[in-house]
Amino acid sequence: MLISEVIANVKAYCGQTWDGPIYDDTTRDQVLYGPVDVACTGIVTTCFASADVIRQTHARGANLIICHEALFWNHGDHTCWLANNKTFAAKRALLDECGITVWRLHDHIHSGAPENGRLVDSIFMGLADKLGWRDYVTGNPDCPMNFTIPETTAGELARFLVARLGLNGTRIVGDADARVRTVKVPMHLIGQFDNETTAAMDAGVDCLVTMEATDFTTSEYVRDSAQLGLGKAMICIGHFNVEEPGMEYMLRWLPEALGADVPMSFVPSGDPWTYVTA
Repeated sequence: MLISEVIANVKAYCGQTWDGPIYDDTTRDQVLYGPVDVACTGIVTTCFASADVIRQTHARGANLIICHEALFWNHGDHTCWLANNKTFAAKRALLDECGITVWRLHDHIHSGAPENGRLVDSIFMGLADKLGWRDYVTGNPDCPMNFTIPETTAGELARFLVARLGLNGTRIVGDADARVRTVKVPMHLIGQFDNETTAAMDAGVDCLVTMEATDFTTSEYVRDSAQLGLGKAMICIGHFNVEEPGMEYMLRWLPEALGADVPMSFVPSGDPWTYVTA
């Protein structure tokens, strides 16, 4: 099977609408590096095609990385600004040496993969599955981002997330002793502040588990809520840590999508954070 056929089959298997129709010329799901008119010797799925992931892919005899995020550190993978960048040159050299093609799979996997007769967002279903929370989903069952879990504290929940997701640690904003039953994974909380956080907490969400959170907006709000006795908390585990389980989950449906026997495995890009405490 050619790499181009792998890509075409995966796109055809998934849904075709995410934040609007998915068009080939505008989708994030582009080949970011390497040829596609070669036989696929193996596939590695991951969240971010880091240098270590590239090396491990080569060691496994695979030549296609399917990643969820950009390869060269910016949305859209623009490289015109990197002409004299040493890291860019070194990463390209590594890709060439290892003979790796990188394809980004973002829009189609969020648009859904078939499961029990319906399309489910495979990224967030992967998170729910990894946490063992499939039975705790509230709201949209096809895009699980809201949960009602057995009561615990924010601190205990943070320790659970670290252990279950294999993290190096995490951060808690607000009341670590807050009693938690309702949990929300919000979308990107980057700088701007809108009604998502306030509406969620006013509606009874006890704890946010965030991809990103900004100190001068969301963190301030959660901290004030806690200090005013409202029992609120936020656990900041990071964008890639939230979404990487979905790329592991992809291996459940990828063989059916391909309809061919291609070696495949998951290589985690891993927790990017190292924690130093006093």
